[in-house]
Amino acid sequence: MKNLKGIFSALLVSFNEDGSINEQGLRQIVRHNIDKMKVDGLYVGGSTGENFMLSTEEKKEIFRIAKDEAGDAVALIAQVGSVNLKEAVELGKYATALGYDSLSAVTPFYYKFSFPEIKNFYETIIRETGSPMIVYSIPFLTGVNIGVAQFAELFENPKIIGVKFTAGDFYLLERLRKAFPNHLIYAGFDEMMLPAAVLGIDGAIGSTFNVNGLRARQIFELAQQGKVKEAFELQNVTNDLIEGILGNGLYQTIKGLLEEEGVKAGYCREPMTKSLTDAQQKVVKELKAKFLS
Repeated sequence: MKNLKGIFSALLVSFNEDGSINEQGLRQIVRHNIDKMKVDGLYVGGSTGENFMLSTEEKKEIFRIAKDEAGDAVALIAQVGSVNLKEAVELGKYATALGYDSLSAVTPFYYKFSFPEIKNFYETIIRETGSPMIVYSIPFLTGVNIGVAQFAELFENPKIIGVKFTAGDFYLLERLRKAFPNHLIYAGFDEMMLPAAVLGIDGAIGSTFNVNGLRARQIFELAQQGKVKEAFELQNVTNDLIEGILGNGLYQTIKGLLEEEGVKAGYCREPMTKSLTDAQQKVVKELKAKFLS
């Protein structure tokens, strides 16, 4: 298993206008992240990859293409979480066989699962695959809140090696860092990476790193060096960019910015709006000129 610390892009997926996977475009996005953004790894199959609108076979195809293109150049984490535990296990076995360095899984959502049910979810995937696991905690989308005592129960399983912490509760983040110094903690909110870095995270996993990965690394490394003022200035610039992206359509705008770089980032998957309007495209060009030139 590779070193899993550092900056990981939550990998975007290129789709054709009819919603099918654009393999050439996906390969270009992988290469852009590795060659231009200089990321330490890729988080494949997450929210940014429009994962929860895809079939099991499409998810497998994305895992295959990403691994084939990336090879061993960077660390790879496969997000296999699903409300369907059998699908999560199937995807976990597939990604493990491909050689992914770790699995990750979003907490099961929609139904109000009890903590014992959530714990069993993770332990089943681990038992069936034998792979390490990173819990994906994103309570504002799942409604699932996990506290320090519950993380302690999860971390009793030596295969659960860390958490992707996509939450704004920095008191909880500080408590987790103190309680579990040997577990991986990734920041999941790009716009709050600096305060998370000050609290001692091991890395970050972000959507905007597909286009802003170099700046993200600077923030992370400056924070590690104690140069908070310099990092804060870069976080300000980053958040101006993020504000512009969010106001214009998150995934559509990141894909538009990649297109400006010559990457065939393609369309989004319906029911998302597939592509940008002319007015949105104008904003993309403005963002590119102001923040990414």
